[in-house]
Amino acid sequence: MSNIGVKPVRAVIVDDEDLARQFLGEYLAEAGVEVVAQCANGFEAVKAIAELKPDLIFLDVQMPKLDGFEVLELIDSPPAVIFVTAYDQYAMKAFDAHAVDYLLKPFPMERLKTALDRARQRLAERSASPGPSASELSAAARPPGHTLDRIVVKDGTKVHIIPVDKLDYVEAQDDYIGLRSDKKLYLKQQTISSIEAQLDSKRFLRIHRSYIVNLERIARIEPFTKDSRVAVLQDGTQLPVSRAGHGRLKEILGDNV
Repeated sequence: MSNIGVKPVRAVIVDDEDLARQFLGEYLAEAGVEVVAQCANGFEAVKAIAELKPDLIFLDVQMPKLDGFEVLELIDSPPAVIFVTAYDQYAMKAFDAHAVDYLLKPFPMERLKTALDRARQRLAERSASPGPSASELSAAARPPGHTLDRIVVKDGTKVHIIPVDKLDYVEAQDDYIGLRSDKKLYLKQQTISSIEAQLDSKRFLRIHRSYIVNLERIARIEPFTKDSRVAVLQDGTQLPVSRAGHGRLKEILGDNV
């Protein structure tokens, strides 16, 4: 049985089904993996991963409260990830690019051993170079064409869940984005390009390299200087509109903008 150095792989199992956790735990014990926690929901998982800092997580995709993708977004430094899921296989090409592996339920012991071999190799490689960020991994693993219904943000020990219906705009702030909702600004470590790809392009538009706006919040577009404009939102907030952003607005809202 191969190990990383002399230490066994330390793993956390995240699955809302008791039998699935028990089944996987028995498999991993046979394979020489130390299971340091079993979590029945996403909130438990985020807490356990932050406290125990495992090498590897076995992560179910479809769970109540927080799904597997949202769990990833709330982890500061994500460990290696193996998705364990009954999820439709059309999403697996995206999984392959960033996750260590995926196990499609039900799976035999030999398939698990293959996934563990890949995990050990990935962990060895990670000592030389870091893997993708949690947000990048989560964005890549979502099914093609999937758009967000809500956004999760970690604030210390708190988790905020922002429905996209209540999102006014997104602002780029260095390596973070600011999410404006209900007169509050929430910071999240993610690029504006990454969140743009996850939002419904019929509802949210990049009007400036640093701003994405909810089109329903725009009250009017006004001149600012000779060659620039601002979007005035319904609450009076003004956001800069670039020349390219104005062109995109005209395509969607018509020449009256």
